[in-house]
Amino acid sequence: MSRSARRITAAVLASGALVAAAALPAVADGHDHDHGHGRGHAPRSAVVLGKIQYDSPGRDNGSNRSLNGEWVTVTNTSRQSVNLRGWTLRDESHRTYRFDLRLPGRSSVRVHTGVGRDSRTDVYQDLRRYVWDNSDTATLRDARGHKVDSKSWGHRYGGHR
Repeated sequence: MSRSARRITAAVLASGALVAAAALPAVADGHDHDHGHGRGHAPRSAVVLGKIQYDSPGRDNGSNRSLNGEWVTVTNTSRQSVNLRGWTLRDESHRTYRFDLRLPGRSSVRVHTGVGRDSRTDVYQDLRRYVWDNSDTATLRDARGHKVDSKSWGHRYGGHR
């Protein structure tokens, strides 16, 4: 091989190594970019549980107003809307609310316990008894039953987490 051919080959190999080195930090930055794909886990969702009001303000007298004073916020952190049809929100006693809505991007919906008229920002479980105990866990699952998010609170969990 001629001297100029070896120089060209060396230059091509060197530039290839530079491109590979530049791409390396994007893949090997210590973050799990595939979010569990191929390992039996659901990918991290843009839909998360937000604030939870598990003890309705005032007296727990069982009135619809008191029941609707406890709620769980579900938030879509992405810019795209997410179809929540078939998703579930459940407590430790397996009381389950099944969603039938599309949650717009960068928005939230409050899931109230009592009876009410569903809107873009509030939906109602239409129950006549309290759901969220003073020590409980809210679990959000997608339509396939994969756990998307959960939050626990109360003395069994060392406070709200």
